[in-house]
Amino acid sequence: MNPEEKPAGAVPELRSILRDGLWQQNPGIVQLLGLCPLLAVSNTLVNGLGLGIATIFVMCMTNAVVSATRKLTHHDLRLPTFVLIIAALVTIVELTFKAWLFDLHLALGIFLPLIVTNCVILGRAEAFASRQPILAAVVDGFAHGLGFAWVLVLLGGLRELIGHGTLLRDAEFLFGPTAATWRIDIGVDSGLLLAILPPGAFIGLGLLVAARQLLQRYASNRLTGTKRSTHNE
Repeated sequence: MNPEEKPAGAVPELRSILRDGLWQQNPGIVQLLGLCPLLAVSNTLVNGLGLGIATIFVMCMTNAVVSATRKLTHHDLRLPTFVLIIAALVTIVELTFKAWLFDLHLALGIFLPLIVTNCVILGRAEAFASRQPILAAVVDGFAHGLGFAWVLVLLGGLRELIGHGTLLRDAEFLFGPTAATWRIDIGVDSGLLLAILPPGAFIGLGLLVAARQLLQRYASNRLTGTKRSTHNE
């Protein structure tokens, strides 16, 4: 081990890793990382789901490779090495989308290759995967990738529903021609245009952040009340 490399601490419980990635340290609504693709792509549910799946794959594989090679990577070269690993995996994803999901590839545009610059992936590789065994690293990548993905899907679904009056619009881009019938129309002739424009993305994300804060406050107050009740008894 390089003398400058920080020693790995105790391996966190897998349940704790999942909870942090999905909720406590969610990249999208807590750490507010990767906002550029999050805001730009989440104009429909399918676009958000497509980018979310790609992000989960890249995060899981990046963490696995970084963890497996952590003792072989020199401390001074770790960041360039991590970027090369991420770039290689993103290239695989982009070529796969171009070959099998071409319409979705066009819909996601530049934001698919820009997964390389998503600071969530590099941050978890440096802060966690480079210091933990493979299983914990993969679970961490999956948890943070899934946490990012569900925010993409929820925000995309809400914006599509309000802006277009539909859900699963262009589902065939991801699931094939048979999914064209999956589209759900709520009977609105014209939706609120603001929802599918950039300002709508910021407003929607702000509402999600506020909703999480309210849920956290409610859970905290409920826990405090339960403890007081138990103490009085």
